[in-house]
Amino acid sequence: MIPSIPHSRLFRTTYASYIVLFFLFLAAPLIVVGTFAFNDSLFPSLPWKGATLDWFFGSEQPKLGLFQDDPILKSILVSFFIASCTTVLSLLLATCNAFLFEREQFPGKNLLYILMLMPLVIPGVILGVSILVFSSSIANWFEMNFGWELDFLYPSTTLVILGQFAFISTICTLIVSARLRKFDLSLEEAALNLGATKWGAIWTITLPFLKPALIGAGIVSFLMSFENFNTTLMLVGSDAPLTIAMFDRLREGATPVLNAISLMLMVASSILAIISLLMDKKSPTT
Repeated sequence: MIPSIPHSRLFRTTYASYIVLFFLFLAAPLIVVGTFAFNDSLFPSLPWKGATLDWFFGSEQPKLGLFQDDPILKSILVSFFIASCTTVLSLLLATCNAFLFEREQFPGKNLLYILMLMPLVIPGVILGVSILVFSSSIANWFEMNFGWELDFLYPSTTLVILGQFAFISTICTLIVSARLRKFDLSLEEAALNLGATKWGAIWTITLPFLKPALIGAGIVSFLMSFENFNTTLMLVGSDAPLTIAMFDRLREGATPVLNAISLMLMVASSILAIISLLMDKKSPTT
């Protein structure tokens, strides 16, 4: 709605109602999930039987809380490890890709850029299956020809990291590239004229300018990795990350402990999103 154009009272009321209903539609499922994390019942559904914190801190079955559930806590640590490794690898590659695509000119650049974007349009399940078949074929070839057992190329934590890295690095590249595109090259040229080396100018001038984008890309990467399910399901080994552990629990029968986990994830995601927004507001535009 354009404020400068006059509108009738009916139009303004309808527009405001639409906005309220739209955000209510988005928030209602999250509110319901979070609310039933405190329901004193063995099932995350009505009727409401009173409020309790057992699904967070309970120490005895059948109300074993989130913070007392060793398998769930272990899966959270596995997810944290996978997300951390994926984030570091993605940021390193994304920074290199950003400089490559924004600063360099070479034959086949457009084709290479399109190939980089391909993982974004491939469904996560298909991507996971493709990586699994490819890596298993390589492992089998080395084992048959050289007797080498490359276990990390079979379903494992390492393969999950590589699978998530395949598409998350692309998203990080787009974020960092958008920031680098705004950079004034004359700042680097001034540093070079003052005696700085090429790497010194990049380290002291360009990378600090990219800091907000790197932090934002890191947060996006961490959240996408931590909450990924489709690709992870195809590549997971014996150490299940949180999303797979929750899926296994759900097949056995849902309990409010899953709501408690979901609520914690929503809170953590919101905190990271707020940090990203604050960093973006504080970042210089030039």
